[in-house]
Amino acid sequence: MIKYLTREEVLAAVTQDAYALDYASPRLKDDKDVVLAAVTQYGYALAYASERLKDDKDVVLAAVPQHGHALACASKRLQDDKDVVLAADRGSVLRCVHSGRF
Repeated sequence: MIKYLTREEVLAAVTQDAYALDYASPRLKDDKDVVLAAVTQYGYALAYASERLKDDKDVVLAAVPQHGHALACASKRLQDDKDVVLAADRGSVLRCVHSGRF
């Protein structure tokens, strides 16, 4: 049986290292507060969030300004959202487009 960390333990972990979200339970990858704590620390942690939260504008807007590559992890709907695209770190987004990630 897999023992997952508690919500409080995961919140503390992602505050220190956003990549800890990768090891969280699926339930906590779908917890908006946990994911916001991670993407605020490092925007690309959006890659480890649930599909539902990759389609949450608040979460994506927290991720993309400081790490434009996070835009590639957002839902297609939000990749096409003007507010989200304008909030993204432009240098990172241009590198994504140039590399064919979009």
